[in-house]
Amino acid sequence: MQKQGLELKQTQRLSPLQIQTIKLIELPVQELEQKIRAELEENPVLDPDPDPEKEGREEEDARDVSIDEMKDDDGDIPAYRFKVNNWGKDPRPEYNTFSVKESFTQSLVDQLGYRNLDARKRQIGEFIIGSLDSDGYLRRDIESLVDDMAFRAGLEVTESEVEEVLSVIQEFEPAGVGARDLRECLLLQLEGEESTPDVQTARRILTEQFEEFTNKHFHKIMSRLSLTEEQLKEAMARIVRLNPAPGGQLDDSYSDQAQQIVPDFVLEEEDGELSFSMPRFRIPEVRVNRQYADMLALGRGSANRSEKEAATFVRQKIDSAKWFVEALRQRQNTLQKTMQAILDYQHDYFLEGDETRLRPMVLKDIAEKTGFDISTISRVVNSKYIETHFGIYPLKYFFSEGMENKNGDEVSTRELKKALQECVDAEDKKKPLTDEQLVSEMGKRGYKVARRTIAKYRDQLGIPLARWRKEL
Repeated sequence: MQKQGLELKQTQRLSPLQIQTIKLIELPVQELEQKIRAELEENPVLDPDPDPEKEGREEEDARDVSIDEMKDDDGDIPAYRFKVNNWGKDPRPEYNTFSVKESFTQSLVDQLGYRNLDARKRQIGEFIIGSLDSDGYLRRDIESLVDDMAFRAGLEVTESEVEEVLSVIQEFEPAGVGARDLRECLLLQLEGEESTPDVQTARRILTEQFEEFTNKHFHKIMSRLSLTEEQLKEAMARIVRLNPAPGGQLDDSYSDQAQQIVPDFVLEEEDGELSFSMPRFRIPEVRVNRQYADMLALGRGSANRSEKEAATFVRQKIDSAKWFVEALRQRQNTLQKTMQAILDYQHDYFLEGDETRLRPMVLKDIAEKTGFDISTISRVVNSKYIETHFGIYPLKYFFSEGMENKNGDEVSTRELKKALQECVDAEDKKKPLTDEQLVSEMGKRGYKVARRTIAKYRDQLGIPLARWRKEL
């Protein structure tokens, strides 16, 4: 028998102001500027900062009115601070500059255009270029390309035609582009170099002993190719200077324009005292245009339908402006409190930028200091940067878990990783340290770390296994 009953649940619903504030908090300063400009375009009752040259004019119609001066039919509108103080001591216009990177694909297409090819071969070339991955490799076999050209481009070609055009593309810059595997990529780069003894030996190693080369079986290579240790060293030095990912030199993700990082905060240090500023620039003052204030005044108590509709329209836009500017104010307050809490928590680190002074810190720590929810701290930290006297860092950089050292003191995982990197940098490259040996070395430095933790941190730092770090 089924039972029926009532269950009460308590849910929290966010107000429109809270929702808007949350959305603004998530935005870095560049996107915030774009959002404000979009709001100015969409809301006709908002004006940018008045032209200073107009301030002395007597024409009343040319002046703007603060929303605080507007009166509602039911009483005064709450006094919100609508003037946004966004100009710091240093507007730093250089942060608004843009850097332009050429598209990897476009660069190859341009080079294709310089070759004396007929329309058919040019079409094949463009299809091949479009099939390259981000590293510049052609990972698909020629037979698959032939089928794809027939189905997707309506172009019936032979494998030999594709091979012929591919060989043309493999002559393009950056050297090594269009290779089908690492060996071909490295050999293509060596083809363009002067045929010195070390280059000739490097070609032999890649052609005849590639598997031994990738596994760093140096003694086998010397034995099979009858090389001295010095000859092998010279050839290896030539190979390691080659680029295994030629496509990485040009980035398709920047095919249009790539905006430089704009710090949301700037750290200031004077005589050991730390503070910060928020150089939010090009954010206009928000005010209500006098024209719309007059429209609202005419609509109050009027029997004219069009005047009432105009007044309703203006009232809706004013309400929207009110929430938007208050959300801007709350965003700034939230960011300031959060950054101050981070600065206080990591005070010793911010003095010099010494990673060993970076305390373990998680979102919960800052949430407790500010009184904000963890989700709010997460939104503030995401995509925000601070400029310091030792570099520009994302706020996420200062958060890390903690572990205890042998003295029982808590240290950050970032400190452990730095110590691990130092151990690897100091090792004998002819006999690189295994993970077990790294555990021992870390113990000597006062860090009690398990082997699996070493493997995890090593992977995160991009440090290969011991056998891959071996050198002659």
